[in-house]
Amino acid sequence: MSLDTISILDGSTFVVSDRRGDIDASPTDTYGLFLEDTRFLSRWILTVGGIRPKTLSVDDQAYFRVQFFEAVTTGTIYVDSHLSVVRRRTVTVGFDEEIEIKNHAKQPVDLEVKLEVGADFADLFEVKDKLAKVGQLYRKADGGVLTLGYKRESFVRETAIASEPAGQITDEGFVFRIKIPSEASWTVCFNVHARGRRAAVEVAAPPRRTVGPEADPELARGLADWVAAAPHLVATWEPLKMIDRRSLIDLAALRFSPGVSPGELPAAGLPWFMAVFGRDSLITSFQALTFAPELAASTLRALALLQGRRDDAFRDEEPGKILHEIRLGEMTAFEDRPQSPYYGAADSTMLFLILLEEYERWTGDRALARELEREARAAIGWIDNYGDRDKDGYVEYERRNPKTGLDNQCWKDSWDSIAFHDGTIAPTPRATCELQGYVYDAKRRTARLAREIWGDPAWADKLEREAAELKRRFNKDFWIPERGFFALALDGKKRKVDSLTSNIGHLLWSGIAEDDKADSCVKHLMSDELFTGWGIRTMASSEGSYNPIGYHVGTVWPHDSAFAAWGLRRYGHRAEAARICRSMLEAAELFHGRLPEAFGGYARKETHYPVEYPTACSPQAWATGAPLLLLRTLLGLESDGVHMIVDPAIPQPLGRIELLDIPGRWGRMDAFGRARAASD
Repeated sequence: MSLDTISILDGSTFVVSDRRGDIDASPTDTYGLFLEDTRFLSRWILTVGGIRPKTLSVDDQAYFRVQFFEAVTTGTIYVDSHLSVVRRRTVTVGFDEEIEIKNHAKQPVDLEVKLEVGADFADLFEVKDKLAKVGQLYRKADGGVLTLGYKRESFVRETAIASEPAGQITDEGFVFRIKIPSEASWTVCFNVHARGRRAAVEVAAPPRRTVGPEADPELARGLADWVAAAPHLVATWEPLKMIDRRSLIDLAALRFSPGVSPGELPAAGLPWFMAVFGRDSLITSFQALTFAPELAASTLRALALLQGRRDDAFRDEEPGKILHEIRLGEMTAFEDRPQSPYYGAADSTMLFLILLEEYERWTGDRALARELEREARAAIGWIDNYGDRDKDGYVEYERRNPKTGLDNQCWKDSWDSIAFHDGTIAPTPRATCELQGYVYDAKRRTARLAREIWGDPAWADKLEREAAELKRRFNKDFWIPERGFFALALDGKKRKVDSLTSNIGHLLWSGIAEDDKADSCVKHLMSDELFTGWGIRTMASSEGSYNPIGYHVGTVWPHDSAFAAWGLRRYGHRAEAARICRSMLEAAELFHGRLPEAFGGYARKETHYPVEYPTACSPQAWATGAPLLLLRTLLGLESDGVHMIVDPAIPQPLGRIELLDIPGRWGRMDAFGRARAASD
């Protein structure tokens, strides 16, 4: 999201406007009120006396409400106005907005206040893919309530808008003709209520006629409780405290209850991905384990309930597979898209097993591990029986739904992400390297659960043997000796895809790389071709497909760099890990505390600041979680199954870091670290 946009959200409901507070959406941009993958409002434009007010400042410190402070002026250099406007907006099942107009003059003023409103009811896929609507739009006014609607067969969505005081409802929206006495103010409150119907059955309440500016007090209390429950950070480098707080608030904003199980899990990101995503929720929960382990428990339970049960090519579903995403909009309802749910992710199943073991080792929650034993066994079954499509010992993917399925089903899921050194796209099926690392890690972790909790030592031994054999074969089959790193993938012809990418960092996180090969990978990760000075590029600048603003072929992704740093620590490269952590945190400072989904892969010496990626999600879950994992990496926080281990490696200028009341199987503990010359 651009810095020129303002967003508020709660769960899967979010509002994106410009810095005036206005919404003027084209069919292909992300302004609007969205709920469950549908845009319920695409136009919301305020004029006062025929003028769109000019923004003075914006208060968006809480994720669920925002205030816009504005002046009604025609001045181009000086603000010369006797009228100011305050717009206070709070997310609900839609949103409430209070508009207060203040007359600072010594005489009364007559004004016409207009609010233009409209709704295109675009499905998010229609916005992303520039598609036209199929059904019919309608508009009606009744009893002071303006209803905007859309119908396609039994699929009905409506936006009901009411004001207090009531205004004149026109074809364009609402009109108020008012007189404001001298040094007085006038206020109008709007309630925008999104609702849906299946056939003639209404599933949402009618709008309120009396509305106000205050948020649901439960939201404010929930945010305060969330921040208070997290470990408390004390840092001598002041920006770190801002980054930590921003991450916690954004993580709170992205929480939602999908309705399939108790608890909240993180949605993937604003604006495109406010939905259940397997890979994203699992990675984010892993990153946040030190701060909010309850997210992991909720994520694991929800994904276990939605685990694949049948063989369905349209949805890329197979027994034991963990889903990719769920959507609730029109295109999913009519099976124009397969996300109901869609299982086109080759890594979610392994990440499910990795998080399950990490969660139990960190928290000591054996009950959840016992509860999910059947799903864990089914996940291992998917790896062996479906993930390894051609029985060569490696997990590979190829979409079974050729029309609307994902071509790439790894985390780099854009169409051009898996390419050879010369830029040629690798044919499918593709066995990307990090998938094999995840399998290795998942089997080793599951073996511990089998031996220590499920009472099945024979299966544990088998899993450990399979993991060891996979590591042996992988280091032989994927290694490119002449270039000194692991292949990005084996393609459909079993050729090594020989481009240098950040994927080798995930191999260090998983532990599949042999020590001598890991050292070579570290040198590549820290080279000018991959390391920008802000983070690690997704693809090296030496490769044929490299593009510093290509989605997965040259940009920097914060979560990607954070896991690489964690992997470097695993192999003993503390100073290099600390350097990556420092660079990412310095980038976060320049992004006002919030790391975006991705940013440009330009070298630090070239730009002196991180370059925005134009369509990056912000906030985005695993970018939000990245600073939390960076803190864990800097402090060297680990669990040995009994105690919390603290092994800090902190670079200058970060100074001293204290993380107090860290939750885990030990109750609450503190961790401390300070910069030393060897870590610079």
